[in-house]
Amino acid sequence: MDQDPDRKSTTSLVAGCGALPEFEAAFGEPLSRTLDLSTWTVGEDLAAAYARLEKEVTEAVAQEDNYRTEIRKTVFPQLATLPGASPNGGVYLASRADLERIHRGILFNGGVEACDGVYVVHDTLPLSITQIGVCLVGYSGEQGAWVHRLFRRDLRNKQTNIIDEVLTLLDRRQKREAQGQSGDGLSELATRGIMTYAERAILRDKSTASWRMGHGSPVPYELLTGLWASNIGGIQRSIDLIRWYVHDHKRFVFVPSAPRKRHLLMIGNALRPLEYAIVQTVKSDLRTMADTGGYRGAVEKAMEELVDEVGDKIVLGLYKVWEAAPPYMFYAHVDHAHLAAQIIMADSILQEHRGFPMMIDLADTVCRTTFGAETLLPSVQMAYTSAGQPFQYLSERETRNR
Repeated sequence: MDQDPDRKSTTSLVAGCGALPEFEAAFGEPLSRTLDLSTWTVGEDLAAAYARLEKEVTEAVAQEDNYRTEIRKTVFPQLATLPGASPNGGVYLASRADLERIHRGILFNGGVEACDGVYVVHDTLPLSITQIGVCLVGYSGEQGAWVHRLFRRDLRNKQTNIIDEVLTLLDRRQKREAQGQSGDGLSELATRGIMTYAERAILRDKSTASWRMGHGSPVPYELLTGLWASNIGGIQRSIDLIRWYVHDHKRFVFVPSAPRKRHLLMIGNALRPLEYAIVQTVKSDLRTMADTGGYRGAVEKAMEELVDEVGDKIVLGLYKVWEAAPPYMFYAHVDHAHLAAQIIMADSILQEHRGFPMMIDLADTVCRTTFGAETLLPSVQMAYTSAGQPFQYLSERETRNR
């Protein structure tokens, strides 16, 4: 018998929050109260809901302000001596004069180029299409765009017996995700891995700028696990790419949008405008990945070598360009960390409300405009129309507003 969906979602909620006392500690109320509909606010009573929202936000912000003061006092002086610290660890202030020189001498004369990618999945019963696009941009006006499409059919080779063929197809489709779920044409991790590799390879092979700016990490999880870690050939391709940045080029800076390191973002939140902190190397992160990745044989040896070769050469830092903007992490080579921080801050100050590098935003905008869902879906729908099935294989969401 199918499990009751409401019961399943409740069970998932409890599991996601750990034990019930942990739920209460995190949310300030027991789960039994949350599930008691008499405690819910009537939809029309938005004023009462807003009052609670305003109270919670005000208290949370005040609490974070207290933490910021304490971090500046106790944590900042220890950044150079904490476990895993970089030899140039500490907090630094970038002057506006330095950022202006970087604007004129590096950013606006083509000395930096950035790369970003996007992928779109269109999933139907007979065919799943994954489109991966990558764009390279710079302020000198030069740009490039590359795209690749993957077509997944559950059964490509016909079998001699039509009954066996149908049974094989039924079995394979039984094991797949629900139709229309993003990433089902290729696993989510594998798709992101291919896009992540393409971004870094295009930045290496197609850019001619002195400085290369990327989105994410120079040692991304997606390139060292899953599809890539299944054999020495796959992992070696990723490792060779990482080695080029660390050993050959060195002048790179990567900025992630949503890192999982909330504890470091808390340190970054204590920064003042135009301050940046060099916190640690990536060796401990690579060490954890090597120890928990389940690598075997030649792949395990290659990962161990990577940890020793690049772990101490890449530093992780934080920066902030405006009081009202959030802090962001960045990765750079240990020998060029200070200039990398100033380059990324000079680019981010161009849009103070976000405090995020404008060149990465530009690459993302070009990529989504060129290769986003709005460009793929009309072509797919036209192809199905040409095949005589304009609606039968479209998902419910695609036909909802027609």
